[in-house]
Amino acid sequence: MSMLSTVATLRAIQTGRAQPLTTVRHQHVDARPFVLVPLTLAGEACAPLAALVGTDPERPILLTVRQPRDRVLRFRFVEELAALLLPYIAGCLDETETYTTGKGKGAQERECALRAPQLLVPNGEGIAYVRRLGRLTRLRTTEGPHAVHPDVPTLGKWLTWLANQAEFPGSSTLLAVSRMLTAHWATGQSSTEDSHLAAVVAWIDPPEGSSGAVAARETENPLVCPPAGPATDAGFDVVLDDLLTRYAEADGRVRERLGERIDSALREQLRPTWDLVWRGAGLVRALPEGNHVEERWTYDRRWFSDYAVYLEEHGHPQGKRDRAVGAARRLARLEDAVSRYQTERAFDDPLVMAEYELTGEAFTGTVVARDGDRFVPGGKSPRWRPVITVRSEHPVRLTVGAEVRSPARPLQKAEIIDVTPYDGTHLVALQLAGGFASKRKPPAPPGTLAEVGEKVTYTVLGVGSVLAKLPAEEDTPWTHGGPPPPYEPTGEDAEEEWA
Repeated sequence: MSMLSTVATLRAIQTGRAQPLTTVRHQHVDARPFVLVPLTLAGEACAPLAALVGTDPERPILLTVRQPRDRVLRFRFVEELAALLLPYIAGCLDETETYTTGKGKGAQERECALRAPQLLVPNGEGIAYVRRLGRLTRLRTTEGPHAVHPDVPTLGKWLTWLANQAEFPGSSTLLAVSRMLTAHWATGQSSTEDSHLAAVVAWIDPPEGSSGAVAARETENPLVCPPAGPATDAGFDVVLDDLLTRYAEADGRVRERLGERIDSALREQLRPTWDLVWRGAGLVRALPEGNHVEERWTYDRRWFSDYAVYLEEHGHPQGKRDRAVGAARRLARLEDAVSRYQTERAFDDPLVMAEYELTGEAFTGTVVARDGDRFVPGGKSPRWRPVITVRSEHPVRLTVGAEVRSPARPLQKAEIIDVTPYDGTHLVALQLAGGFASKRKPPAPPGTLAEVGEKVTYTVLGVGSVLAKLPAEEDTPWTHGGPPPPYEPTGEDAEEEWA
């Protein structure tokens, strides 16, 4: 926890209401997300019990498994989920746009969907559920003794893709609402308690006349506010076990009535969380959008479009384990995504940037002098290198030679060439290069060179971040086992246990 997060948490405890950690929204919230609120059978990791799903907050669709230990009924549940989620995914591909990748002779035109699917789950455990359900279904065979409906492995492939995308901090295709809320607000409770969606919403938006602390305390009663899943409440498990047992032993009309009672009990457990997911998404959506959110959503749309093409042309599921080159490439992408997301959040949000100022990775000050006509010796001719001097009221921990960037002019390189204490402040001289609308000599185009009196921020974030170049899988060197054979699903995959 950072210093500002700690201060915000203490402030929330003092005021009884969650405190903002950001000034803008850093995630895309779609106008029509697909919400999944799952429940699993107690004692098993991913045995589906029920789920509320859909895109209409007023009309959730209930899926139940009245005999959750029955393997056939489990896959029927997956078929029903696929019948709802797969058309939603396919609908995102209806409208596309063309964009160009690469430069010069290597430039290529590609198609990109105008929308990408967005799956919302209540909490981090919901993301883990999506990952497990994808793993347990994507490798199933559609022929032979363990055959399943063709939609089952297709859904599994998409669930696995969504779960993989959720590991990238800038992606918005699969989001846990509790995590989304706590990324934008600090509550007055522990990080463990922050996984409780109802408590987080209570801290942020308590009822009229109540405080967040009081409202959050009331959500601890499972009779008033059932758990957000996928695990169920122990007290409810006793009632459910009795109903499931009687249902298994009954027949005819009695069995049907018991089935309806099971459905009704499960709906009562799920509906409060369903409403909280939509309410939480609305709270985040109400925040103004950060400048880089649309750009990150564009990347999501492109990754989604590329994967849809891959499934159509090849259709191979992801293997149980990543191979050497694939794992290295994925790790490089993750590292790059983390770096870019941290930089973009700070550039979009002064409250986030303030955290980096406290750690010495950034500083803010006022421009007190500038030399727009400065040249330095170069190879064939002198190079234009303007200098600005910034006075910072706070200590500057960055040293001479450090490369920095300004959120106001992110394409302009800056190097610290002098740091001087002055009358209780610090004077920082910055040599600038680039970002002058391609001009190589003065005068600088308006707005490209900071004016005297302008308040500026500079940081080391985003400097020197380069995505590692790795060989293609077929070019894997012998030191790493050589090119691996293509993965082929086996009968053992289809027999994998649910638990």
